[in-house]
Amino acid sequence: MTPPPDAADLLARGELTVRGRIREASNAALYCTVSDDGREAACIYKPVAGERPLWDFPDGTLAQREVAAYEVSEATGWGLVPPTVLREGPYGEGMCQLWVEAAPEAELLALVDGEEPEPGWKAIGFAEVGEGRTALLVHADDERLRRLAVLDAVLNNADRKGGHLLPTGEGRLYGIDHGVTFNVENKLRTLLWGWAGEPLTREAVDVLEGLRKDLAEGGPLAARLQPLITGAEIDATRARVGALLGSGKHPEPSGEWPAIPWPPV
Repeated sequence: MTPPPDAADLLARGELTVRGRIREASNAALYCTVSDDGREAACIYKPVAGERPLWDFPDGTLAQREVAAYEVSEATGWGLVPPTVLREGPYGEGMCQLWVEAAPEAELLALVDGEEPEPGWKAIGFAEVGEGRTALLVHADDERLRRLAVLDAVLNNADRKGGHLLPTGEGRLYGIDHGVTFNVENKLRTLLWGWAGEPLTREAVDVLEGLRKDLAEGGPLAARLQPLITGAEIDATRARVGALLGSGKHPEPSGEWPAIPWPPV
């Protein structure tokens, strides 16, 4: 699925109609349609009023963080986050994101026997699979996932689970659920550790250099983030970009925070 060029405008301006609720979501997530002047699309609407309080994030800020993640994704040019806007809806202000139909046959994660991954896969770690058995959890050695790993390091994503990865039938990959991002403390929790400690690609370095310019005081990305996250969080984002460029490598688990989200899928 390639989003239409006017998707963000449709999400922001269209009439929002609730069709159902995503019951698996930890916060209120409503499946909706949005329509305007003959245009229509499916979307997810997460009202601020339905956010569950978290001890390490200020109340009522998750929707803004989802929109901020989209803005950073767009600035990379990778388009890894579906179009996302902040708007009024039937239950008050919330984030509205284009619905993405995932291709169920796409395999990005797997549990395998053995100590090392096969070619084309990257090791995440060992997982208990019952009856005292363990298996190696792996993810695909996929360029799209590698880009997302870089984006997550910039966002300081505290919850990159397997269920948040949406490959499409057209070959695109999207990441969703970015409410717990941009914390000033190191919170990176992800399944995409397969490149930890490896050199960044030339493409990633170029993208990070672009982000550094756009995030500078008065830069276009800094201006778009200002209404969405705090000044301290923007500064911390700048610092993470600078640290990635300084090391030239994918980050490694710090040991100060659980490295893998639970449940992982």
